[in-house]
Amino acid sequence: MESPGLKFDAVLFDCDGVLVDSEPITNGVLRDMLDDAGWALTLAECMRIFTGQAVRDLTALIEEKTRKPLTEYWMDQFRQRRNAALERALQPIAGAVQAVHAVHAQFRGRIACASGADRFKVELQIRKCGLMPYFDGRIFSGHEMPRSKPWPDVYLAAAAALGVDAKRCLVVEDTVTGVTAGVAAAATVFGYNPPDAGHDAPAALRKAGATMLFTDMAALPALLEFSSRAT
Repeated sequence: MESPGLKFDAVLFDCDGVLVDSEPITNGVLRDMLDDAGWALTLAECMRIFTGQAVRDLTALIEEKTRKPLTEYWMDQFRQRRNAALERALQPIAGAVQAVHAVHAQFRGRIACASGADRFKVELQIRKCGLMPYFDGRIFSGHEMPRSKPWPDVYLAAAAALGVDAKRCLVVEDTVTGVTAGVAAAATVFGYNPPDAGHDAPAALRKAGATMLFTDMAALPALLEFSSRAT
């Protein structure tokens, strides 16, 4: 089913860094725990290494730097401390709630959240930031797929659940890992690149395949209208 007057049939949002401002919180907890384990990092360094990555996927690096095994107990402690910190301090990305409300209306509900994070974290964040009415029943976790980002599985699953071709989807991402996943799904990818993303971020997102970069999440609905008129 096509969206009348629109270039795309559905919009698929990443979660962390696109809908919710979670990365400084999650990486703050991770930085502290890695420091306790023997790997000293600044918050900026921790975010550069881990943003867009699942902690488990970097097991070899963590074990190399800490000279300790990454145990299930350590991971459980990390998730508990991370979740508690998110419950205390998480806020939506500026303009995200308004943008999601508008895009949900534009696409008659054909939107989804497709994240590389575990379901508990994604649902906690969506609920905490008041976005559950727009995404309830349409939340997809890379942890539940055969492969997580940068593979396309989570985006393909979200598109299939919405009953649309992934080629007719617009993916909104903020990391190279996520953009790569969206491109691999044959979707069009817009890269969210806020002013504090860093000097190298725009070039990296474009190199990964983002067709448009934007700096203000509140501008997304207008960008979707503009891209449709431009075709």
